[in-house]
Amino acid sequence: MFVLVGWALALACIFGVYIVHGGNIQVILTALPFELVTILGAALGAFLASNQMKVIKAALAGIGKCFKGSKYSKARYMELMALLFDLLQKARKEGLMAIEADVEDPHSSPVFQKYPTVGSDHHVVEFITDYLRMMVSGNLNAHEIESLMDSEIDTHHAEEHAAVAAIGRLAGGLPAFGIVAAVLGVINTMGSVGQAPAILGGMIGAALVGTFLGIFLAYGFVEPLGGLLEQKVEDGSKELQCIKTTLLASMQGYAPQVAIEFGRKVLYSGDRPTFSELEGHVKGKK
Repeated sequence: MFVLVGWALALACIFGVYIVHGGNIQVILTALPFELVTILGAALGAFLASNQMKVIKAALAGIGKCFKGSKYSKARYMELMALLFDLLQKARKEGLMAIEADVEDPHSSPVFQKYPTVGSDHHVVEFITDYLRMMVSGNLNAHEIESLMDSEIDTHHAEEHAAVAAIGRLAGGLPAFGIVAAVLGVINTMGSVGQAPAILGGMIGAALVGTFLGIFLAYGFVEPLGGLLEQKVEDGSKELQCIKTTLLASMQGYAPQVAIEFGRKVLYSGDRPTFSELEGHVKGKK
């Protein structure tokens, strides 16, 4: 929603001031279709040539996420930590083997089914169950599991950032392709020397639209999308860090109530539930 509001504000301020100052918007509108095809076509070709298909798909999916609200909210985090509390409490009371069935088949687990928001997130469920399975097996200590968690989070972060970097490179190339379009327009103008000054002026104006458009698309549209996607990637990594911190605290012998407090402290302040909010939510889910 805010993406569209931001774009509308940018368009209104730039073109509104141009028109108020006496600018001829018809010059821009006449050149716009040709310049757009030149700049966007060249940028799209370079984008396809410089990225693997998996990165292209991730970038397109990431752009789609930019137009949706963030799924990472205080309510989601409270549900996540309530899920972790239930699993760790069950393991503490009945032994680690008691959660083996939950870990092996989370989709049939009453514990996971009680929390549909995070229980339906494949990546989160897989991350939790993989490391609970290692805890159940008892073959790895906390330091070894922490190292594996860090490696997986780093890999996830790198995969997600590949799409961010691809969008960033696209934004960086757009001004250059705008210059290419402008140079082509100047070449076309130079080939028409001898025409009336009014005609030559219009051709030069149309050529300069290319430079303007490349810069405007880069910094007004594409780069903001890359920045917004990067923020969403950071939110996803923060959720995994919350799970990691909670499970490691449990492995080090802390009670489930304390372990989820460790996880709560990892979260960003704007999304972090207070101690009393989390405690009330956990007790309400019992």
